[in-house]
Amino acid sequence: MEIKTLDYKFSVCKVINYSLVNFESKFCFIGKTDEENSLVCITNDVPTNTTERDDGWSAFRIQGILDFSLIGILAKISSLLAENEIGIFAVSTYNTDYIFTKKENYDKAIYVLLKAGYNVV
Repeated sequence: MEIKTLDYKFSVCKVINYSLVNFESKFCFIGKTDEENSLVCITNDVPTNTTERDDGWSAFRIQGILDFSLIGILAKISSLLAENEIGIFAVSTYNTDYIFTKKENYDKAIYVLLKAGYNVV
């Protein structure tokens, strides 16, 4: 399985609403519930109507389009990283999964994945 590193710094935020979100950015993940409006975006794109934010995230994605019948891909990666004391923040899209780690754990996460046999590009 191929994993692609992403050369961006990300932030995880809570926003008042999505009116100031840069939807033209290469990466923008939103989650809306009855309790919050969440946003994961490139740090340089954090909107001014953010009420809380956590900067310093790096990311990689599982390459290709993952069929919905595939089971345990994210669970295997997250378990492997957890065993090595690396916390994650995961976002799934229709096509694939994105895994975020704090920047201070990113190189270690890549090393752990390489050691486990993943092809990291």
